Amino acid sequence: MKFQRRRKPILGLWLFLFAFWLSEAVAAVNLPDFTGLVKDSSPAVVNISTTVSASSGRNPNVPFTQDQLEQMPEFFRHFFEAPEGPMGPAQPGPRHSMGSGFIVSPDGYVLTNNHVVDGAEEIIVRLSDRRELEATVVGTDPSTDLAVLKVEGTDLPVVRLGKSAELEVGEWVVAIGSPFGFDHTVTAGIVSAKGRALPSENYVPFIQTDVAINPGNSGGPLFNLDGDVVGINSQIYTRSGGFMGVSFAIPVDVAMNVFEQIRDQGYVSRGWLGVLIQEVSRDLAQSFGLSKPHGALVAEVMPGSPAAKAGLKPGDIILEFEGEEIGLSAELPPQVGRVKVGSTAELLIMRNGNRQEIDVTIGELPNGAAQNQQSEPAKAMPGNPLGLEVEPLPRELKQKWDVEGGVLVTNVGQGPARKAGIRPGDVIRSINNQDITSPDDFRAMLKDLPRGKALPALIVRDGAPSFVVLKLEK
Repeated sequence: MKFQRRRKPILGLWLFLFAFWLSEAVAAVNLPDFTGLVKDSSPAVVNISTTVSASSGRNPNVPFTQDQLEQMPEFFRHFFEAPEGPMGPAQPGPRHSMGSGFIVSPDGYVLTNNHVVDGAEEIIVRLSDRRELEATVVGTDPSTDLAVLKVEGTDLPVVRLGKSAELEVGEWVVAIGSPFGFDHTVTAGIVSAKGRALPSENYVPFIQTDVAINPGNSGGPLFNLDGDVVGINSQIYTRSGGFMGVSFAIPVDVAMNVFEQIRDQGYVSRGWLGVLIQEVSRDLAQSFGLSKPHGALVAEVMPGSPAAKAGLKPGDIILEFEGEEIGLSAELPPQVGRVKVGSTAELLIMRNGNRQEIDVTIGELPNGAAQNQQSEPAKAMPGNPLGLEVEPLPRELKQKWDVEGGVLVTNVGQGPARKAGIRPGDVIRSINNQDITSPDDFRAMLKDLPRGKALPALIVRDGAPSFVVLKLEK
């Protein structure tokens, strides 16, 4: 009996260990294996080294900023810091910078980021077999931060291209690149989000991932588990210069459209509507009769633009473009930009509470017009009852801001306008979709405005139009 009592604890321990081992084995089976993907894809991933002159404005001594250097382990840091001698720090001169890229055709076309080769006097592409090939720039597109390079060669290894539109949030992805100059480094993570809009980036719906991306990864490919390239690693969010868990990649669908245009015609042309848009807040959605905030609110239509010719007006909300729903206003510019110039696009809009379809002949984006496609997202401006003083719009202000009609706000007291964010100096052009041309129009309109309802008001501030919401108390 004593012998049996000793065996029970031992047997229980063995059962526990077996269960633990089994659970670990099952977990291991469920984790992805990247070895085959890396073996097959690495030959087409390249290291890009550039020579940049001191006059280019980029740091002539080191390939990294001081913040980035401080993120490195001390063991590695001295390899990248500017050397010092008896005469002090080394004098500024040509330096080498680094990045990544990948080969997309057997005859030597290479895709990378524009910022990797910007200002470079010499570009060397190094393959995984240690071959070094001099590259020339075929063309660049700063709007998407893409560059197309060409090296001389035949039967070069190429990546397999996928479709970024088919990516799902939570899907495993793998990056191969040269962070800090360590060639063919492999990092993995998941897709954190899709369609991210970044400041001053109107034409790239970025893929956000938690894949470790660091200086030197720029321009390298992002793979799905099938070994297909779905993005180009481009940016990181960081306060220190190092990886912090938020990385952004250019969708390969966008990249290949740019590549084909540069290869075939030497430049990139983009579709253009010619509207200034803003986000639809919850209050704006209510004021325009939408069940939920979505779409792109047209704040201004540029004279002579495709939108003007098609009859779009300020106050219209673009709900769909070519059958695709617009959730956030930032989704519209990339969709328009991908449309072939001269083709007809179908828009579903809401005007005065009614949905209607409008056909627009897409124009070509003029130089410098990219930043005019979208305003800063409007902050929510919860309304309340009205309360302000206005006067006729001075002629010089009409000419300065190119404004037709409206009244100038001279004083904002307690109540509706103050809570809506209206300030002295603003111009009110319309309220509740009714145009205002004089103070008499304004005062007459106030008598008929519905109470307890959110009302859109179109104002102009410092020459930029936007909508705010007014709400009169019952």
